[in-house]
Amino acid sequence: MTGRQRVIAAFNFKQSDKIPIDINAHPSSGINAAAYSKLRKYLNLPAGPIYIYDPAQQLAIVENDVLDYFDADTFQLGCDLNKKPEYWKDWRLEDGAPCKIPAAYNKNLLMPVNIKKLRETAAKTRDSTDRAIYGVFGGSLFETGCSVFGMDNFLCNLLAAPDRAKKFLDTVTEKHMENLKAYLYSAGKNIDIIGFNDDMGTQNAAMFSPDIYMDFFFPRQKMMWSYVHENFPEIKICLHCCGAVRPLIPLFIEAGLDAVNPVQFDCKNMALDALKKEFHGRLTLWGGGCNAENMLPHIKPQDICSHVKENCDTLYSGGGFIFQPVHNILSNMPAENIARMYKTVREFA
Repeated sequence: MTGRQRVIAAFNFKQSDKIPIDINAHPSSGINAAAYSKLRKYLNLPAGPIYIYDPAQQLAIVENDVLDYFDADTFQLGCDLNKKPEYWKDWRLEDGAPCKIPAAYNKNLLMPVNIKKLRETAAKTRDSTDRAIYGVFGGSLFETGCSVFGMDNFLCNLLAAPDRAKKFLDTVTEKHMENLKAYLYSAGKNIDIIGFNDDMGTQNAAMFSPDIYMDFFFPRQKMMWSYVHENFPEIKICLHCCGAVRPLIPLFIEAGLDAVNPVQFDCKNMALDALKKEFHGRLTLWGGGCNAENMLPHIKPQDICSHVKENCDTLYSGGGFIFQPVHNILSNMPAENIARMYKTVREFA
């Protein structure tokens, strides 16, 4: 099976020949630039400047030779094609390794879509890979409110000034819908998954009750997700949402969600076996493959194998699972452990 076929099989809850592996399909399954530099050295791959496409998280563009080495099944749209010299400036990592960072960086929360550029990039990507193509859209509601008002103020607004909060969210949703339509018009026929993000969980609970979610966020997410399903039914929808969001998952599904990542299973009520049992056939678990916070940086390589195999044993049967560690690989994670993690998955089945 090709990478694209494996990923689509997972979404359709069909057993694939191997577990689909995500490496850097979106900015929560990526690799810190320092860790990526060390990984390339460990794998004896050619040295060269590391391109940091996300300066805020210091995420590196993962080159095709690394994706090929681990037989990755996913590809992030637009992550590799903007290497024109004028887009970048020289920099160095803490260990002295050369890298490139964007010459201009402006993370606008409601950035308009460059239709022509996106269409060309999407078509070129489709022609160049048989991996599943993940288009990162964004479309956050809660996170946008927290960015504009501050988290404490926005949470207070949900209770103390609900009309103000809803008016704000309606304005944000209207802008998201405008950008979503432009995005899909440009890239829709050339992507397999569209990625939304909205972190709504802490380590111990969701940020708010299901009632609050239903009142403020459900109808607006449903509006966006319904547009995707109705106009591009072949595209699957994935939401990045960290934390203990178990009480919200049935509502995500009702709103039209196909997959959630990163499946932070060390949070309260997020045990993998329980999630698999309850939501299999209704929601694909994109993540939950390895505890990247507490285990990947600290335990021995052979123990990484045992940990990853246990999680794969729980999640692989019957599809509905795409492997990624819980969030990004950070700078303190040993290259041997990173390599052992992905090799264990590929050798699993």
